[in-house]
Amino acid sequence: MPAAAATFVLPDGGSNMVGHLRVVRVANSRNTLLDIARHYDLGYHEITAANPGVPVWLPGAGTRVVVPTEFILPPKPWTGVVIDVPRRRLYYFPVPRPGQRARVVTFPVGIARPGWPTPLGATRIIAKYKDPSWIVPKDIQQEHQAEGDVDFPSYFPPGPGNPMGMLAMQTGFPGIFIHGTDRPWGVGMQVSHGCVHLYPEDAAYLYPRLPVGTPVRVIDQPVLIGSRDGRLYVSVSSPVGDYPSTQSLATRAVGALARFRAHHPGEVPGRPPWRELLAAVAARRIVPVAIGAGAASWDTRVAALTPARYVWPPYGISANNAAAPSPGR
Repeated sequence: MPAAAATFVLPDGGSNMVGHLRVVRVANSRNTLLDIARHYDLGYHEITAANPGVPVWLPGAGTRVVVPTEFILPPKPWTGVVIDVPRRRLYYFPVPRPGQRARVVTFPVGIARPGWPTPLGATRIIAKYKDPSWIVPKDIQQEHQAEGDVDFPSYFPPGPGNPMGMLAMQTGFPGIFIHGTDRPWGVGMQVSHGCVHLYPEDAAYLYPRLPVGTPVRVIDQPVLIGSRDGRLYVSVSSPVGDYPSTQSLATRAVGALARFRAHHPGEVPGRPPWRELLAAVAARRIVPVAIGAGAASWDTRVAALTPARYVWPPYGISANNAAAPSPGR
């Protein structure tokens, strides 16, 4: 069965990182990188970036696969839902119960395709729909017709073939939903018309836990700076073209590090590692990499990890719809 939703206790002190990097060794030659990504609640973008050169569809039995389940959290406030568009990840910060430590639950998401940007800024969940139908907007119909898909329906009834998925949460941004999808292998890609796509099982997890009124913040944060155990880390995503900036990615990275040090005095003492930061920017590593004096290289970190055997069966074509996969798949 799929791994549980990625839930972590929020770190103490000045740290803003959760999870840990891991490595698996593929046991079944029929498994794909996308099977492994979905099992560990990762998206296409993350699993392929962590495994350059590994074939997506046929990694092969015995292949070592890096599973990048280590995350730098978005900038505070840590409340409600935060969606970092270039990171292609949603973070949910539930209100803790009395006596319970604060937690974060994080999911990979499919984001908007070029020309259909999700609005940035703050909104809320204003409604929730189980088994939604979808009346296709005229502009989306026209786009499909222009692409030669003349038979694209104008209406989708509820069910596993609905592009809206089987669970949908409406935001206050006009026409923008957080919902499941009938094409789960697109999670982590630019696939939507502004909505935020979840794996069906992640939508099933989030839907009953996300009340109407929950605040939602959508951000464009291609560079994230993190710290853990006195060590600095950086995660760099390629900017999304629909959110142009007057600053280069390198300048944004320098600003992010300067702000982090200002807000976390004493968390990472010593000289700011500007050179290593800019090298990480050039490499565009979405997975967190350590920077600064004495930091182990990415390859050294990965080589030091003992791989676990990945023995789960492939999801199969039956899981490529809007329904959550059955236990044991």
